[in-house]
Amino acid sequence: MIDNIQILDTQVLSDNWYILRKITYEYTKKNGSKLTQSREVYDRGNGATILLYNKALQTVILTRQFRLPTFVNGNETGMLIEVCAGLLDKDNPEDCIRRETEEETGYKVTDVRKVFEAYMSPGSVTEILYFFIAEYTKEMKVSEGGGVEHEEENIEVLEIDISEAMKRIESGDIKDAKTIMLLQYVKLNNVL
Repeated sequence: MIDNIQILDTQVLSDNWYILRKITYEYTKKNGSKLTQSREVYDRGNGATILLYNKALQTVILTRQFRLPTFVNGNETGMLIEVCAGLLDKDNPEDCIRRETEEETGYKVTDVRKVFEAYMSPGSVTEILYFFIAEYTKEMKVSEGGGVEHEEENIEVLEIDISEAMKRIESGDIKDAKTIMLLQYVKLNNVL
């Protein structure tokens, strides 16, 4: 184990889209010796994500959109199937996910339930993600969704049978971690 962690220096490497810092820190090892290390840390803020489900129809609402990092890392089209998600900005997680749900999917949900929170890439990214689920009905559809135009999100809204969504995990068609986690959550907890 390590103990007595002290930040010695912080340098901002980039403040273009979000903030990339180089942090030098020192800690005491189990044997009492001290070690100094430097690591880059990407701070993009915290976020929230949600899986909409319809118990009667046994369906879920997912989205498909272009994700540049996946394209750069070998995803030929750059398109990714995901649950709705967004950065908190200055909102609390529940308000954020209600807003993002309506913007991205077109559904105005009323009863959202937080199921857990997780660090998604703790080796380099500060973000903690708050995970929610909510039941939806056709009556909750207030727009076509697709994201906010000025953000150029270009989101396609998908309504998929839960069994098909689970098969898409196995086939590799769904590769997004937050989506896999929420789909498995609703199956493991008999929500769907």
